[in-house]
Amino acid sequence: MSNNSRLVYSTDGGRIKEEKKKAEAPVGDGRVRVRRDRKGRGGKTVTVIEGLPLAGNDLKAFLKVLKKRCGGGGAVKDGAIELQGDHCESMLSELKKQGYDAKQSGG
Repeated sequence: MSNNSRLVYSTDGGRIKEEKKKAEAPVGDGRVRVRRDRKGRGGKTVTVIEGLPLAGNDLKAFLKVLKKRCGGGGAVKDGAIELQGDHCESMLSELKKQGYDAKQSGG
């Protein structure tokens, strides 16, 4: 064997490059946005709440409170809350009552 051989695979060294740590997502402007959306849902209307400064289990617990308030279903997707149906007005009043700076977006 010559000394010019190039190592192709080895289990001894582990990862060659260190993974970069992901920076936390910016909080944004501090405003919670509520909008009505139908795209990609087969014509079904959902209320989307974005910009909440919550994550993980806190967001899921807050979702539970909002679902009780509107009497419908919902889910957390990509850091946003999606509630089934058009509940923009009631969610705006509920978010303001909870102390969030909320506004309606998207017309």
